[in-house]
Amino acid sequence: MRSKKSLVVVVLAAFLAAGLSLAIQAEDEGEKMTVQGEILDMACYVGHGAKGAEHAKCAKTCVKGGQPMGLLAKDGTVYLLYASHEEGTPFQEAKEFAGQQVELSGVMATKAGIKGIEVRAVKAL
Repeated sequence: MRSKKSLVVVVLAAFLAAGLSLAIQAEDEGEKMTVQGEILDMACYVGHGAKGAEHAKCAKTCVKGGQPMGLLAKDGTVYLLYASHEEGTPFQEAKEFAGQQVELSGVMATKAGIKGIEVRAVKAL
């Protein structure tokens, strides 16, 4: 009888550990999302409100030159965009759309009040 109880405890502990591992992994991954909006050059947007088609050429030059890039969502939320450590190609592709409307997919995270999206895919609207 004792070995049956021990086996049950071991099995329950294994399930608990697996569930906890999945919960931690899900928390680390953040929330997957798709959002529409304008790719921003954050230096010009934060510095003096520059955005839109009239600023697209400057925005593209700035983000390709290393300035931070963001997304002004249709609901007014601004997200800092960043590259995945595993696959940075979608982030690099997003630079081509600076100053334009896009649909962007990725993983959202918030740290110290900053909302960010790890860019996984982007396409022009």
